[in-house]
Amino acid sequence: MAHVAVIDIGKTNAKLALVDLESLSEIAVRKTPNTVVAGGLYPHYDIDGLWEFILGGLKTFQNEFGIDAISVTTHGVAAALLDADGALAMPVLDYEHDGPESTANDYDAIRPPFAETGTPRLRLGLNLGAQLYWQSQKFPQAFAQVATIVAYPQYWSDRLSGVLASEATSLGCHTDLWNPSRGTWSSLVGRMGWLGKMAPVRRAGECLGPVLPSLATEIGLKSDVPVFCGIHDSNASLYPHLKQRDPPFSVVSTGTWVIVMAVGGSVEQLDPARDCLINVDALGQPVPSARFMGGREFSSLVEADVEDCADADIAAMLDSKIMLLPSVQSGSGPFPDHAASWLGDEAGLSSHQRFAAVSLYLAMMTATCLKLTGAAGPVIVE
Repeated sequence: MAHVAVIDIGKTNAKLALVDLESLSEIAVRKTPNTVVAGGLYPHYDIDGLWEFILGGLKTFQNEFGIDAISVTTHGVAAALLDADGALAMPVLDYEHDGPESTANDYDAIRPPFAETGTPRLRLGLNLGAQLYWQSQKFPQAFAQVATIVAYPQYWSDRLSGVLASEATSLGCHTDLWNPSRGTWSSLVGRMGWLGKMAPVRRAGECLGPVLPSLATEIGLKSDVPVFCGIHDSNASLYPHLKQRDPPFSVVSTGTWVIVMAVGGSVEQLDPARDCLINVDALGQPVPSARFMGGREFSSLVEADVEDCADADIAAMLDSKIMLLPSVQSGSGPFPDHAASWLGDEAGLSSHQRFAAVSLYLAMMTATCLKLTGAAGPVIVE
């Protein structure tokens, strides 16, 4: 294999990258906003638009460079609910929709404890189990048509290969659906009668099969181009380091979310009230983790055309003691109930000084997450 096409669907943007395996570099990239559609049963991701973007990008990459394999990575906390024919029985819910809050009390009464799942109780639809519970209660007729539940990366892998699968990194990211210590489904899945709807569990790096013949013809691919199972995006950042380093070490995955994963850290000291959780890596092992919505906070605070700051800007912030206190994005992170505020007069800051102040805030939030996970050894920022 020389060129692998990677479908990378983040919460804010979707990206298609062609990676050269010899240099491990992206030789071609296409991006598009990951829009949320307001109509229908509830706000949901634009699956048709994303599919059109994916097919168009794959055709371009094949024509210009050639594609030898396809893999998928996506944000977490999303599931595709498929009918008996493999089509979507219900739209793919946007996890920032507040619908699941309406059944929160009932869901809290049945969800497994943190000790079983490593999942903190999160607001909105940030627990996938809460999404599924709300969908089943709010739209029982539509949910009755659901034959298979698959996590978001494996939905796209299925559309490409025709092979349904589940995978632990997406199941193990604050879903309430997975037991990390046992490497199997949580008690919630059996309690709700969902076990028969779950696709077979496969490893992230497993080949599901070749791309579907009809798609190979449409895209112009060779008939034997393999499609791999796919992986949760933060765990995609962690995976190369698992192969290259011995624990303890930590990886800080940055994007809409900043996620600290402390390999060799302490599961026992995790505080679910501070957005700590147990992720599951691509090898199926539990990883103490903590997170906050750093990318979203950064984009809301810093002007889009400001891309850096000078040492003098950082020094000015330290000398003036102007500081941003958490949390800009309420309801998540290590200080979920603390409202953001500034120490000192931030009104007079230049755009580059503001960049420096916000960057220091992000660094201190990341350091807090490292401490909460018992991190030790090197820290790698992705």
